[in-house]
Amino acid sequence: MAMAIKLSLLLLVISCSLIPTFSLFEDQVGFMDWHQRYIGKVKDAVFHTQKAGRKRVVVSTEENVIASLDLRRGEIFWRHVLGATDVIDKIDIALGKYVITLSSEGSILRAWNLPDGQMVWESFLSGSKSSKALLTIPANLKLDLDSPIFVYGGTCLYAISSIDGEILWKKDFINEGMDVHQLILSEGSNVIHAVGVFDLSEFNTYEIDVKNGGVLKHVRKSFPGGIYGNILSISSEKFVALDATRSIVLLISITDGQISLQQTHVSDLIHGVSLNPLILPSKLSGIFSLTTDTFIAFIKVTHEGKLEVMEKVDKTVVVSDALALSDGEQAFALVQHGDSKIHLSVRLVHDMSSNHLKETVKMDHERGFVHKIFINNYVRTDRSHGFRALIVMEDHSLLLLQQGEIVWSRDDGLASVIDVTTSELPVEKVGVSVAKVEDSLFEWLKGHMLKLKGTLMLATPDEIAIIQKIKLQSSEKSKMTRDHNGFRRLLIVLTKSRKLFALHSGDGHIVWSTLLQSLRQSDECPNPTGLKLHPWQIPHHHALDKNPSVLVVGRCGLSLSSPSTLSVVDTYTGKEARNVGPGHSTVQVIPLPFSDSSEQQLHLLIDDENRVHLYPRSREAVEIFQRESQNVYWYDVEAEVGILRGYGVKRRCDGDEYCFEARNLWSVVFPSESEKIISTVSRKGNEVVHTQAKVIADEDVMYKYISKNILFVATVSPKASGPIGSATPDESLLVVHLVDTITGRILHRMSHLGSQGPVHAVLSENWVVYHYFNLRAHRYEMSVIEIYDQSRAENKDVLKLIVGKHNLTTPVSSYSRPEVSTKSQSYFFTHSVKAISVTSTAKGITSKHLLIGTIADQVLALDKRFVDPRRSLNPTQAEKEEGLLPLTDTLPIIPQSYVTHAFKVEGLRGIETIPAKLESTTLVFAYGVDLFFTRLAPSRTYDSLTEDFNYALLLLTIVALVVAIFVTWVLSERKDLQEKWR
Repeated sequence: MAMAIKLSLLLLVISCSLIPTFSLFEDQVGFMDWHQRYIGKVKDAVFHTQKAGRKRVVVSTEENVIASLDLRRGEIFWRHVLGATDVIDKIDIALGKYVITLSSEGSILRAWNLPDGQMVWESFLSGSKSSKALLTIPANLKLDLDSPIFVYGGTCLYAISSIDGEILWKKDFINEGMDVHQLILSEGSNVIHAVGVFDLSEFNTYEIDVKNGGVLKHVRKSFPGGIYGNILSISSEKFVALDATRSIVLLISITDGQISLQQTHVSDLIHGVSLNPLILPSKLSGIFSLTTDTFIAFIKVTHEGKLEVMEKVDKTVVVSDALALSDGEQAFALVQHGDSKIHLSVRLVHDMSSNHLKETVKMDHERGFVHKIFINNYVRTDRSHGFRALIVMEDHSLLLLQQGEIVWSRDDGLASVIDVTTSELPVEKVGVSVAKVEDSLFEWLKGHMLKLKGTLMLATPDEIAIIQKIKLQSSEKSKMTRDHNGFRRLLIVLTKSRKLFALHSGDGHIVWSTLLQSLRQSDECPNPTGLKLHPWQIPHHHALDKNPSVLVVGRCGLSLSSPSTLSVVDTYTGKEARNVGPGHSTVQVIPLPFSDSSEQQLHLLIDDENRVHLYPRSREAVEIFQRESQNVYWYDVEAEVGILRGYGVKRRCDGDEYCFEARNLWSVVFPSESEKIISTVSRKGNEVVHTQAKVIADEDVMYKYISKNILFVATVSPKASGPIGSATPDESLLVVHLVDTITGRILHRMSHLGSQGPVHAVLSENWVVYHYFNLRAHRYEMSVIEIYDQSRAENKDVLKLIVGKHNLTTPVSSYSRPEVSTKSQSYFFTHSVKAISVTSTAKGITSKHLLIGTIADQVLALDKRFVDPRRSLNPTQAEKEEGLLPLTDTLPIIPQSYVTHAFKVEGLRGIETIPAKLESTTLVFAYGVDLFFTRLAPSRTYDSLTEDFNYALLLLTIVALVVAIFVTWVLSERKDLQEKWR
């Protein structure tokens, strides 16, 4: 039997060595994580549809993204996400191979290689002051320096070489005081015209030599009443603008160097009262568009200088820019939205009376109205012109229309997520199987044979791809029912487009999407914006017949005093159950830990006058709130003036039973001459703490100071409030505070000399970790503060515990002065940080990991033990057994600890963590321009087997052990028999 035991142990060791490690293998990609790439709302587009090469469209978006999209399928060829402050002004294509982008108010010009998106050159243009940005690329641009790119920005006109980005010449208009509105370069001309105004009352035009930037001619003429908006060019000699009162259309003509001015009243053109007239920027040859509150008028400028209204269309019609065709002809498109349809028509400028093309396309009403349209032409087999249209919808989605059909669509509203929450999926009904058996017995056997070959490493690359496909198809991660581990959930996301999406956590597909009616633009709500997203109704086991819902809070304007709107949305269907507003303003939303009999959670909405509004507005909610109102507190941070204020409930408002007045309980004032608030962080309301006691070395016990009312506040000296390097180390001071928001008492205060922000922090349990920049060391730092309750220290006396003289049952109150102690430590960190979060689990037992969003748009998981303030250079044996690591001055960056693996979450803005039902696992959702989701087990999956556990290998090992035991038993019996015959 000894031989049998040895052989069994050998086989067990071999099998354990073959089990996959914690790292992610190539065939595991897509099982626990998914990654989605977006670009955002398109604001400008340039088509590249030459016969040679792939047909593509280059776009710039409101998320500061420049991207090249495949015209056939809408996929991203390449993409670059510029910085948050590097706003793209203009894009164009030069030489048929370069994408030219102008950004940062005309101060940065870049050229990108069209096929692969690699940067070719970059030019920094230093202007005198900020101004409008203009970009002009000659139509006949050739590979020489005689046809440069012209850029206006910072009150300066530049001629830039298209080969290497070198500045050939520069003309500064700061001395002339002119604001340039148009750059006009006629084909084949050696003169560029700069057209603009001086002091909004004088029209100026400069003729500038293309080769050296010299001024050839300057003509100007004063306006009697000034102008409104920009000047629009009708041709190289005619321009139109509105006067300052917006009641007169000014036609400016240049003939033989002389400027003539013709005035026409708007009322004479459209024959009636019109409100808010505005000239649209679409450049049509000899025609301009005038929009009012009710319609859009197309007005033609005759050779004699007269204005004739050619047609009026509804104001909801969207007009495209002009598209140059052959023989000097121009085309433009009109789009009008109907009931679940859009009507597209293309017209020629020289023939406005008829439609060159007219199509009707069915459109999902949840996409909203059309916001922008870009058109492109192609030549059909009969040599006639066909057109394709790129449509930008109200929900920021992008569609390509061609021949009356939607060729492809992209939901790019998901590039601008504002807030995230989660919802449970429905419970699978007993006796009903949602699985569908589609494979025959032969296919089932074939699949298992392939998996066996993959296990034994005998599969070919093609067979490995088939195995991967079978795994994805057989996975239950995309089922629309909840699982016992809590991995399958709905991610409810609110976007900047005021659209609500429900994403399945299994593979990220869109379950439903709703364009919120309460946040649609209207006369009552002219500038709607989304604010917050909160769980509203979470049915428990006794009310599973009801669907969960979420509360969406929005605002009709940009100021804090703007009226707000409320919507309650069913998370299973995406339908708005009800909406309220516009009503009172909303500055802060406070979810309360109370719910009524229908499982609706109570919420407080604080308006700009510090009045409290209770929702849901029901008698039962009022009764619950009045019982608990003495224990309801909140705080407000006035960062501009450096004041923290704490509030409580005072009494009801007059005339509204659901409104309560607030009373000011405390205030903390930071002197404006010495401190400025730059960051505040509080604990998550749903965080679970497993135990208050922390057992340290030598079996000693420390008690965590656990309070949901702690606020982390970071302040800097006024000189250090700018970007890094704006102040010297001696002028910089970073001070962090831990404040009790019930009493306003400052529990702890720490100063960092020679340091400044930005500060990113996370507060969890009894500790806070924050990231900042140390000017003296020229490095980023990460500090940790842990706070402990000294009033519980007597509980460590076992004798007092036996005789009952302990204070474990003493009520904890924020009004009693806490006896606290703190431990802190600082470490160098090599990365700049965009966001910090922390893992959260169902019971709070699993160890914590910090999730750090780096400047490289990746998420790094850092074990909390690395930022333990009790680390020392030479830990004792007891401290080592506790798990304390030796002290180092720098936090390690382990490549295998990147949660996002090789992916990037471009434009990373936030990291959300959701506890699963399985204690070992937390769900991580990172969002920016891209979306990324994964499952993370900070302490490994100690309570379950992973989905990729090799059951086949385990079965083979068991079979081999049984066979080995049987064989060795037979051999042992035979040996014993032989020994007995001796």
